[in-house]
Amino acid sequence: MTTTLAGGRAARRQTMRRIRPRRSPAVPLLLAVWAGAAGVLWLWWRNTPAISDDTGRILGAGRITGLLAGYLMALVVLQMARVPALERRVGSDRVARWHAMTGRYTLCLVLAHVFLIMWGYAAQAGKGLGDVVAQTVDSVNQLPDMGKAAVGTGLLVVIGLLSAGPVRRRIPYDAWYHVHLLTYAAVFLTFWHQLTTGNDFAVEPLARTVWYALYGSVTALVLWYRVLTPLRLNLRHRMRVEAVIEETPGIVSVLIGGRRLHRMGAEAGQFFRWRFLAPGMRFSSHPYSLSAAPRPDLLRITVKAIGDHSARLRELEPGTRVWAEGPYGALTAQRRSRGKVLLVAGGVGITPMRALFETLPGASGDITLLYRANSTQDLALWDELAGIADERGARLMYAVNSPDGERPDISAETLARKIPDVERHDVFLCGPPGFAQSVYEALRGAGVPARRIHHESFEM
Repeated sequence: MTTTLAGGRAARRQTMRRIRPRRSPAVPLLLAVWAGAAGVLWLWWRNTPAISDDTGRILGAGRITGLLAGYLMALVVLQMARVPALERRVGSDRVARWHAMTGRYTLCLVLAHVFLIMWGYAAQAGKGLGDVVAQTVDSVNQLPDMGKAAVGTGLLVVIGLLSAGPVRRRIPYDAWYHVHLLTYAAVFLTFWHQLTTGNDFAVEPLARTVWYALYGSVTALVLWYRVLTPLRLNLRHRMRVEAVIEETPGIVSVLIGGRRLHRMGAEAGQFFRWRFLAPGMRFSSHPYSLSAAPRPDLLRITVKAIGDHSARLRELEPGTRVWAEGPYGALTAQRRSRGKVLLVAGGVGITPMRALFETLPGASGDITLLYRANSTQDLALWDELAGIADERGARLMYAVNSPDGERPDISAETLARKIPDVERHDVFLCGPPGFAQSVYEALRGAGVPARRIHHESFEM
């Protein structure tokens, strides 16, 4: 059995009537980040006396690595705050990559800071490099707030190790997610020693005020967007499961009802983080895209069973309470800059593409959807896609493996042959990372500029 959600014309009226691409604020944000780092370097330089010996150089290096680590810790938490300007304008996947990269730099700077400062303290006491461990123990026991900082540093190391690619792929998503939340505790514990033992903040009251303002602002954003905003959203809309329907073997659609859902601000192409308040699922929150345009009384997600959480969705009972956070994601009509659009979906990546296929404004022949799956039986929502294509005069194509298992050729030459003016299209792309990378390279080879290839990954 398949679901069919109508309302494409109404949804299209809610999107742009003219093409007005929204620029990503990524570049200004990155410039602001670098400006902040320059300010931290200036603070260090201003308060660093002339260095005449090796001990002074070691301590100076320890101070600058500590200041930069403290600055980056605030950015790590900011990138976890799910601020709409970042999640919906820059893109959740891009913010997640920033977060991962910033976290790696932070951990390296923290470890370098600890080693250099303890080495410098040992050198001041007339000790050698081999006494760093003993010096660290003495500092933790004697200096204010160093015990909390040691615990926070330990937490950062554990989080960093569990977030490393080979390790993360071997542990359940829920376990990684909940351990990752300890980042908040780690940052809180390491914050205080920066002010009580940091020379730069002791001699510069303005710097101390700025540091409080930085961390206070980030804390306020986390409380607002991670706690208060989801609480308000769910109390207002009171969502429940309406039905669970199998689309194809291993793929189900979950229909979610609620009050005034059109006021949630969701757009086709976006996703929510869903928590289903059923036994065994209450403490799991996973990102799933909307697979149809939002309706005032109904939302739909379509999910492939690839893990414990997604496999249990088929067991949900009507009436189950739903807790959602969002909407997130920048893969929306606002990215569009051309009249013609190519949508490329791989596997369950069809879910946001199906919603866009229904709602993107366009004349007959302007919208094309290419759907890649292993077999025709895996083409979830195909009847809906065919109906939308007939109604809109859109073009619908699929690429599946041959009977002997040979994969279809999606190359630059094939794309240029099937879609002769592909280089004049905007392209929306969603699918597994390997598939998305190969299609991206094919599109570039076919002449599509990188700025007109819009893709988003939900491997977060």
